[in-house]
Amino acid sequence: MLSMSFYSMSNKSFIYVFLSRLMIGVLFTLQFLLASCATDDTVSEPSPFVPTVQRQARYEVEKVKDVVYGYGFGYDAELDSTVETALMLDVYRPMGITSPRPVYMFLHGGGFVGGSKSNENIEAMGEYFASRGWVFLSIDYRTTAHIGKDVSKLAPQEWIDVALQNPEQNRSAQFIAMYMAQRDAKAAMRWIMANAEQLSIDENFITVGGSSAGAITALALGVSNLDDFVNELGLEDDPTLETTNLQETYTINSIISYWGSSIKLDLFEQIYGEQRYDRNDPRLFMAHGTMDNTPYTEFSKSLDLLNIYSTLGIYAELLHLEGYDHGAWNAYVNNKSLSDHSFDFLVQQQGLNVQ
Repeated sequence: MLSMSFYSMSNKSFIYVFLSRLMIGVLFTLQFLLASCATDDTVSEPSPFVPTVQRQARYEVEKVKDVVYGYGFGYDAELDSTVETALMLDVYRPMGITSPRPVYMFLHGGGFVGGSKSNENIEAMGEYFASRGWVFLSIDYRTTAHIGKDVSKLAPQEWIDVALQNPEQNRSAQFIAMYMAQRDAKAAMRWIMANAEQLSIDENFITVGGSSAGAITALALGVSNLDDFVNELGLEDDPTLETTNLQETYTINSIISYWGSSIKLDLFEQIYGEQRYDRNDPRLFMAHGTMDNTPYTEFSKSLDLLNIYSTLGIYAELLHLEGYDHGAWNAYVNNKSLSDHSFDFLVQQQGLNVQ
């Protein structure tokens, strides 16, 4: 009887200990699994990649000239006819880097009458930014030199009608060329997106900039809707649009404006009755000579833009180039060049890493 009682007690104790240990094991396992799940959730969300740029020139620069980014109609004086014209850009790339790079596309000035992507100041800028880690592109676009007698394939009729209301014939041509230049600038940006992998570009860090007419175009590129300056002329009117990567989209983060204005966006609003500024517009850096009285790009135009951005609550910065006129490429403020100030703006506003 005693032995039976002992056996019963021992068996009960064994079962109790077994169940207790089993419960502890289950609880430990659950705790481990919960901890693992929490850890997995944290690890599974990759940190966003942020490119690193260099404070000083570090990289050798590879320059590729005259890359065709699309076609547009333009006047050929020899043929006395409007023909398809190749649109070209130059690429400046830092050598020896495989990680995605921030990209900076720049548009030359020239009053929509002339100008070139090979302007020596722009070439120096391309070397400056590419040697510090950007992919820099300088583009050519169509100007009044591409306008002949037939303008029906160059701009929409409503734009042409407003342009022709200007009593000065050269101004009418400039206004038509404004549309052409904007159409081309958007085509260039879409080409960049279509070739982002080949160019090693990070599509999350896009800057557009320009000087004078190029600054006017850069502002409109950053502020206007994606299909503005595209859909007004269909493929039936301008079949060359088919060469411009129409399927591509982009989001511009920053705008650099040297002695520019909002005249093109003002014209767009006049013609279509719609203004394009909103709280999602790219952040803006402007540099402008305080003595600039050039028609359509007076210093006061940058002050107006500063006020528009302030009203919308978007960051904008205006660097006063005291005593300078239009085209103050060599201006220094606080011992810094325009490229130095632009560098600081882009690093701060895009959150780029700096070495």
